[in-house]
Amino acid sequence: MAESVYKVIELVGTSPNSWEEAAASAVAAAAKSLEDLRIAEISDLDMHLGEDGQVIAYRAKVKVSFKYHQED
Repeated sequence: MAESVYKVIELVGTSPNSWEEAAASAVAAAAKSLEDLRIAEISDLDMHLGEDGQVIAYRAKVKVSFKYHQED
């Protein structure tokens, strides 16, 4: 079996509705420019709050791994 190498990047997705949508938006953005996505891991969740304490946005920090293709 050939050995594989994977690269991990961290993205922050946002949503006005939920952490799930925030995480999904980060993965969707990564999928537009990266190939061979493998794993998405949520490393942190937080909320952006307005002056009155109301939730403005849910934020999800997501680590995404993808297969690293070395150039010969």
